[in-house]
Amino acid sequence: MMTQNKDKKRGQIQMFCMDDMVPQDHLLRIIDKAIDWNFIYGLVVDRYSPDNGRPSMDPVMLIKLPFIQYLYGIRSMRQTVKEIEVNVAYRWFLGLEMMDKVPHFSTFGKNYTRRFKDTGLFEQIFSHILQECYKFKLIDPSEVFVDSTHVKARANNKRRQKRIAQEEALFFEDLLKKEINEDREAHGKRPLKEKDDDNNPPSGPSSDKEEKTIKTSTSDPESGWFHKGEHKSVFAYAVQTACDKNGWILGYSVHPGNHHDSRTFKSLYDRIKGIGIKTLIADAGYKTPGIAKLLIDDGIKPLLPYRCPMTKKGFFKKYEYVYDEYYDCYICPNNQVLSYRTTNRDGYREYKSCGMVCVNCPYLEQCTQSRDHVKVVTRHIWEPYMEMCEDIRHTLGMKELYSLRKETIERVFASAKENHGFRYTQVFGKARMEMKAGLTFACMNLKKLAKIKAKWGLQEEGNPLKSPILYVIRLIKDKWLWDANPRAALSTAWGDLIFSSTLFDFLDFGFVTFWLCQQSISCSVCGSL
Repeated sequence: MMTQNKDKKRGQIQMFCMDDMVPQDHLLRIIDKAIDWNFIYGLVVDRYSPDNGRPSMDPVMLIKLPFIQYLYGIRSMRQTVKEIEVNVAYRWFLGLEMMDKVPHFSTFGKNYTRRFKDTGLFEQIFSHILQECYKFKLIDPSEVFVDSTHVKARANNKRRQKRIAQEEALFFEDLLKKEINEDREAHGKRPLKEKDDDNNPPSGPSSDKEEKTIKTSTSDPESGWFHKGEHKSVFAYAVQTACDKNGWILGYSVHPGNHHDSRTFKSLYDRIKGIGIKTLIADAGYKTPGIAKLLIDDGIKPLLPYRCPMTKKGFFKKYEYVYDEYYDCYICPNNQVLSYRTTNRDGYREYKSCGMVCVNCPYLEQCTQSRDHVKVVTRHIWEPYMEMCEDIRHTLGMKELYSLRKETIERVFASAKENHGFRYTQVFGKARMEMKAGLTFACMNLKKLAKIKAKWGLQEEGNPLKSPILYVIRLIKDKWLWDANPRAALSTAWGDLIFSSTLFDFLDFGFVTFWLCQQSISCSVCGSL
């Protein structure tokens, strides 16, 4: 029998509760319970007048608007407002009734430019959510993974111009100059003159190091021209990011897309260096003497991969020239000595061979193409730090630790781009890009925290032991296959609990012992009851 509804229910008037319209397991409901959103009032109280002007929009709702956009990866604020108009869960999350008017899409942008600009609000929101994760002992900062990803800027590739730009100074430039002069004096050389005082600056590739010609976008000048692969280039921003081994985002920094990772690393490092890092894992782009010295001097082990020598095919690699530390010289494959000559402005010691000896060398064609038959090998004054990095890389367990990059920082970038709209940006300027990055990473941390709290019962109140009990029970059931073999599950759980510092931050040793013994199952430590 065919039934015809004839749209008779569309005009019905009903009474309902907004809270009943949102499922209990909805993501926004879980996120809303995860933290107390009232902390935003304390961050923005000085940006509002208490006794002047018209009533403003609720600051919490104002911040929740971009949270919805970045949480679900919606393309723009205009589209976000359209989704809020018809989505009951979005209205509930913002505290709007069904008949309330949704704010205009330009509301957040105007508040950003007029009220929240240069306030550090979004970085404070990110930090607050990160502190909530720390409260539940979910973050392990001992091993930190660092990398950068590029976000396409809102800039037309054809609307560009060339300009002369000053190359940014390295973060270790002052320290390097000091040690260069000390090294030259130790070798009987005069200290280098300042370039401003030198009336005859050197010619060659190093003479134009302070200035360079770059491509700049006319629509977003703060972005950088980034070469994406071999055949594609775009204007983009580089977002430096750090996370722990569990995928929690610990810090970020935003830079133009044409800046190298090794030059922008210091800004990110200053934000995360005080969290208790023991090992920092990064890719080959960060393997420079300056970064190696910075980390080792701060007591952090840098885990950096092997870099292939940048030598022409058919020529000897640098490692085939043996360095003699005692005599401070290099030995070539033909057992000839390359002696020290000078230390240049970049911090490299130059070791040169004798052209009169090399002219008759049988390996000359594999050694150098110099017209005077002189081979030059360079060694940075901080090369011992690079050698220490190589020793760390060959330490037991470091290879397995480095392989976790694809499961941690690379997965963070993949999730941000695929699920949260971080592949490109619709905003202009570096400051707004920092706002987007901060809110996106805050959403990702909060989403992860909310799901964990809901799964393990960590948001239960009243009994302080309730959450740890649920955590242990569910962990044993999920991780150690309780249903398949309870005896083996408890035995394995006991061993893992003993050596897990994270769990012992939640649980007391005596409580775990008592709980396991109450199961009336034999284990290797306490026996059977």
